[in-house]
Amino acid sequence: MIIAIDGPSGAGKSTVSKDVACEIGFSCLDTGAMYRSVAWRALHDGVAFDDAEALGKIARTCEIEFVHEPGNPSPVGVKIAGDDVTSAIRTAEIDRAVSPVSAVPAVREALVAQQQRIGRAGDYVVEGRDIGTVVFPDAELKVFLTASDEARARRRVLQNEQRGVGSTDYDQVLADIIRRDEIDSSRAASPLVPAPDAVHIDSSDLTQQEVVTRICALAREKA
Repeated sequence: MIIAIDGPSGAGKSTVSKDVACEIGFSCLDTGAMYRSVAWRALHDGVAFDDAEALGKIARTCEIEFVHEPGNPSPVGVKIAGDDVTSAIRTAEIDRAVSPVSAVPAVREALVAQQQRIGRAGDYVVEGRDIGTVVFPDAELKVFLTASDEARARRRVLQNEQRGVGSTDYDQVLADIIRRDEIDSSRAASPLVPAPDAVHIDSSDLTQQEVVTRICALAREKA
């Protein structure tokens, strides 16, 4: 069974997906970490974001590996081409870089193929921006998780403060979120749009656990 959770940056998809996976015994696939890893590799190698051929080559040839611990359905780390980028991909610099990189069709094509291969191997909660529309259009449950711009900015600032990575300037984070929404929603390749049959959840006034409980209940109904 595939549970697809899509939505804009800062909506809480990653944390919610991990909690849902833990509660119902699924594995969790963070597709955003894959695009962030390619963005990190591009910056590390000095590849320009308008060099579609070079970016596509990174996505095709640099192996992305998720690090797991026994008994934990969610990955605890991520590597690309052997480099541990678990913390490096969560910086403000990568926040700004990931949208132009993920808009490159060759990058999306390469990573979508990897995501489909992983997801078909078992029961997965898969989160991203085009999971229910492109990666797994036949997913048994599709959720479009969103929140107000302000709520998402507050959460991202708190998250960055807690992990000690990324910007903690509210105005900057809010501007980055709005800018990224515009890029993600208007790109030609797999734009951010809800699947027609997705269940919409606005988490602006919900706790994380309330969102998790709602998605788990939907999953059990589908199962």
